[in-house]
Parts: sequence; C-alpha cells; structure tokens
Amino acid sequence: MRRSFPWVAGVLLATAAPPLRAQQTWVKQPSAFPVTDSLGVVIPQPFLGGFNAPRPQLVDIDGDGDQDLFVQELAGAVALFERTPGGGLVWRTDRFQDLDVGEWYRFADADGDGDWDLFGEAPFSHIRYFRNDGTARAPRFVLAADTLKDVTGAPIFADRQNILQVLDVDCDGRLDLLIGLVAGTVNHYETAEPVRPGAVPRFAFGEERWQGIEIVALLPGSMHGANTMAFGDLDRDGDPDLLWGDYFEPGVLQLENRGSCRETVLGEPVPFPPGAPLRTSGYNAPTIGDVDGDGDADVVVGTLGGAYNANRTSIENLHLIEQTAPQAFTVRTSRLLPTLDLGIESAVTAGDVDGDGDIDLVVGTRIDPTDVTTGRLYLLENTGRARAPAFRLQRLPAVQGLFHVAPVLGDLDGDGDLDLLLGSWRDVVQYWRNDGGAAATRWVVADTALVRITRGSNTTPALADLDGDGDLDLVIGESAGTLNYYRNDGTRTAPRFTLVSDEWEGVDVGRRSAPAFGDLDGDGDLDLLVGSEEDAVVLRNTGTRQDPRFVADRALAASLGLSPYTAAAIVDVDGDGLVDVVAGTFGGGVVMLKGRRLGG
Repeated sequence: MRRSFPWVAGVLLATAAPPLRAQQTWVKQPSAFPVTDSLGVVIPQPFLGGFNAPRPQLVDIDGDGDQDLFVQELAGAVALFERTPGGGLVWRTDRFQDLDVGEWYRFADADGDGDWDLFGEAPFSHIRYFRNDGTARAPRFVLAADTLKDVTGAPIFADRQNILQVLDVDCDGRLDLLIGLVAGTVNHYETAEPVRPGAVPRFAFGEERWQGIEIVALLPGSMHGANTMAFGDLDRDGDPDLLWGDYFEPGVLQLENRGSCRETVLGEPVPFPPGAPLRTSGYNAPTIGDVDGDGDADVVVGTLGGAYNANRTSIENLHLIEQTAPQAFTVRTSRLLPTLDLGIESAVTAGDVDGDGDIDLVVGTRIDPTDVTTGRLYLLENTGRARAPAFRLQRLPAVQGLFHVAPVLGDLDGDGDLDLLLGSWRDVVQYWRNDGGAAATRWVVADTALVRITRGSNTTPALADLDGDGDLDLVIGESAGTLNYYRNDGTRTAPRFTLVSDEWEGVDVGRRSAPAFGDLDGDGDLDLLVGSEEDAVVLRNTGTRQDPRFVADRALAASLGLSPYTAAAIVDVDGDGLVDVVAGTFGGGVVMLKGRRLGG
C-alpha cells in the first residue's frame, strides 16, 4: 500500500484535473541506455536507483531450481531480481505483487505445502501473514492474517527494527518463530500443531532467551539497537547454523550449531567469515543460499547502516560471501547488484551541457562518500547520439561545503549556453555562470545567494517560463514541503527574481518538496511534478503556457510510480518524441522512466 499525505490546499482540494486522454505511459528501464564509469567500465543495470539499506533474501520464487533475490530498500515494498539461466540477477519489479510488507519481510513455507508464504511487518509491531494460494512455480500471495496471534488469541509482537526468522529449527514438523528483541535476546514460539496446507499458523510461546543468546552493545550508556537473523547449514553437517546482524556489530556474527537438527546447541558468536570477517558500518542483514549454483551455501549481506558511520556504506552495501571450499568463505564483492550509485539522496537535471546536440545529465548528492565535508556533483555525459544515448560518468569539481546538492540547468544570461543553479541544505540558491561556452562548459560562482527563501532549508530549484514572457522564472522546493515562486522581473539576459508567493498554488507535500516542470500530458504546456519525503505528486496544467492553472492528477502520478525523495528531470532523453522522467532517489542512484506510446 502506497502511503498518502495531505499535500494540496485551497483550489486543489476543490478541483480535479479533467480526464487525461493519455498518449503515453512510463516504464522503468534499468538498462535503458548504456552507462560506463570514468574508466570506461560498463555499469550493468545502471538505472536501478541505488541502494542505501538493502534487506536481501534468497528464495527460489519461480520453482526453477535456482535462487532468486529479493531486496527491500524502502518500507512497504520488496523488489525481485530473477536469477537467469546465465547466472545473472535481472530486475523484474520494485513492488513484487504490490504487497505491503511494512518495514521487513520473510519468506517461509508456513503451511507445509511446498511453496513459499510470506511474513511482513504490520503497523504497531504486529506480524502480517500472506499465504501463497498459487504454486511453487506461479506464486499468488493473499493476505491471510493482518495480525498473527498466539494460541490464546493475543497478538504476537515483533519490534519493527528487527528482522525475525521463521523455520522448523528443530526438525519436529512444527514451525518455529524466532523474534529478536532490542535487548539482544530471542523469544521463541512454536506452532501448536504440525503445519497444514492452507492453514494460518498458530504459535504458542516457548521461551525467552532462546539458546541463552544475549548479544548486546558494549558501548557505555547505549541501548541496544536492532538485529536480524538468518539460518542455514554453513558447515554441511545437516543442521541449521545462525548468522546474526546487529546495529552495534561492524559485521556479521556466526553461531555454529554444535548439536543436531533435532537438538539445537548454538556455540559462542564469532565474526563471519572466520579469519577475514566482513567489516561494515553496522546493522547487517544476512541471507543464506546457493548464489552461484555450485551446490553449497553462500551468504548475501545487506548493510542497513549502524553505529559506525553509515555514510561510508551508502554505496558498498550488498555483499556476496562465497563458499569457495567446504566451510571456507570469501568476501567476493560489496556490490552484488552493480548499478549507478552515487551515495544518498540524488537529484537530477538534464540539458545539452557540452553543446553537441544531445541530452546530458547532471546529478547532485547529499554527501560525498569519499569526502564527508561536502556534497558532490556528477556529469553523465552523453557520448552517444541524440537518438541513441550512451552515458559516461564523470565527477565534477567539488562544491565544497554544500550538502544536499540539488542542481538545475538553464540559460540565465541569454548567451546560448547552460548555467547552473544549486540548491543545498541551506536556505539559499547559488548561481554558477557558464563562462566557458556551450562546447567547453566552465561553471564559476557568480552569486552564492542568488535567492534566499523566507523559511526552511533544503532548497531544490526548478526553472521554467511560467508567465510566457520569454525568460526563466524560478520555483524552489524546501524542507517544509511548500513551493516558493520567484517571478523573473528582469530579462532573459539579466534575471531579477521577485518573490510572488512562498506557498505557491497551495501545494504542501508534507516534507522536502522537489519541483520539476515538463509536458507530461502532451498538450504543449508545462505540467509540474513534485517529489517529497514520502511520494511524488503531479499537477497538470489545465490552463496555458502564459496563464498556467495547476490541478492535481493522482492517476498520472500513480502511473509514474516514483519513490520517496524523488528529484527529477522531465525530458525526451532519446529524441523519440516521448517524454521521459529521469529521477534521483533516496538510494543515491538514478531511475529512468522511459516514455512508451500507448498501444505501441
């Protein structure tokens, strides 16, 4: 379920956009165009959107005998990457069967019918249960219990910051439910009867402090944070061992099962892999499965970011630990799903930066993972052709001291090349003039505070001619969620921005408004897309280019399917006559929503 929020006031609540005779729709295409890094290395699936806190689980969801990968990056949705015959992991969807899994999810065969069911987080730390009413090869999940209860009828609680585990840990034909607590201990439940196909499992409370586990922070005066669990036979002795991720642990802990499947006896926790343990920023979510198809157990670990500077793992956060020999594990990569990922909270603008007749992209980020004293700008230079784009990633010179960098391109001085406005974590918008010309762009600071908004921070600028007088006006999003409209009362060669309204059009998206203008409905005027901390909304222009009148179009917004913290550009990237949406994300990457003609 996608969250909604109060975002428009006044006329927008009273007025609905007239029905749209849509000519196109949009489809996410992670591999829409080729992208290489600065060394010329191809970036697979570049437009996934990036990862900051991936929660993985390996599951053969289509019953074809190999392990597919689910990843939850944001609350309420889980993405599927299918294992292909060639061994690759290919993106299929960001919202698997549109299931609302809350803050965590866990696949398990809960009713013993040989296919995967699904547990997720419900509000107020309850447990939601989705039964698979399809098959192992064609799953179909239905909500069977919105709140899982024990045999007494009482709800079972699971702290939403922890990820629990569901399995038959003691091989007795009854499902065990193991719930980690913030105190570092584990509560144990077991089904009251053997699992039955189609039945909702009913659990009876077993014990507190299961197996004597107590993994707590050693930091003076701190409270315990969050934990995750994953079970698998890591030592090939026929019983499940435990991997434990913890907010205060800079890696993963292994608790070897020294008993048997019938009688679990967990040993002391030791860093995993032994001898050369994984080291991250903390709070790691492991999953165990055969990633490479060689018949043994490998481990995938998502880093959610714990007590040890999460910024440094804003890019390297999905680790593959391969079993290279019996009980010998090696960390193979920290980017199992390589993609264009620049850190956290990216913002995109588009234009012909180098004057060669095609569309380039400029991306700003909140903070540089390699230099925590500043944000960063990147150029995705189009080295292909106007109708066949191909991008090369380049780091632009540092914008020292600016964080949450939000760029927008526009010719502000009328000299035929693209200048740059930069929003940031502060309350100002900077003006960087292009003194190099269209073919040799060189941006220099012309004004460190071209505009200072009346309140708030996190300025996100957008440029458009909103009154039809031939010059660029300025709309600025900000932390409080409203829009600031500055009319250009100067000229197209000498702008002078005058505040018209700091609550323009009554728009209020709740937090972190990020505006972008473009013709989304194909009627020749400029519509408005506004990203926010929770969702993105669309206001269609039902007026004219000279006299815009913006009204909400929730259906059009839903068709885009944008994620929280969207900061986008609306542009025809490949010159096919269809408008594309290129969006920055909370994950620090870029999403490419390609325009597709309806019926085509």
